[in-house]
Amino acid sequence: MNLKRIFGGLLTVLGIGSLIYAAVVFVSNSGGNHDTKSLIIFGILGLIFFVAGISLIRTTKDEA
Repeated sequence: MNLKRIFGGLLTVLGIGSLIYAAVVFVSNSGGNHDTKSLIIFGILGLIFFVAGISLIRTTKDEA
């Protein structure tokens, strides 16, 4: 069991969840300043977590 792959999967799931939340905030955004800030924050963090998780999974080699 490779710990890096597990951590990469966890980062990927967190990134997907954050991007979904940002999409929900975007759809229900009524023009408030607070909603726009959370949209930007969760969107950027979700993208960073998702890309980092996928990259960590792809670059980790399987060792028996």
